[in-house]
Amino acid sequence: MAQEPLANALSSIKNAAHAGKIEVEIRPASKLIDGVLKLIKESKYIGSYERIEDGKGGKFKIKLVGNLNDCGVIKPRHPIKYREFERWESRFLPARDFGLLILTTNKGVVDQQKAKELGIGGRLLAYVY
Repeated sequence: MAQEPLANALSSIKNAAHAGKIEVEIRPASKLIDGVLKLIKESKYIGSYERIEDGKGGKFKIKLVGNLNDCGVIKPRHPIKYREFERWESRFLPARDFGLLILTTNKGVVDQQKAKELGIGGRLLAYVY
């Protein structure tokens, strides 16, 4: 049984991308994973994805495009304030304006750029570059 579904999902995506696969399936499906995949897709690190309900919790079928270098969850889920983004970006991302920090806020799952635009903080979930 999966203890951390988001960590398992990102690990599966990273492993499939490094193995040169063009498609990967992730199980179980959840709203949180859906929100994270949406952000990763909008940033063009993955291609299209679809949610498939199969009676076992559902799954995601994801097309890989070869743009992913690394991704993972951030544990523990640190609370961050609006003014602290640069500190966390330098800690988890390899270069300035390269990659995404994904966080959960009271406005939903967003990346650090959207959170800066909204002027809000939240809890760190994952990084992707």
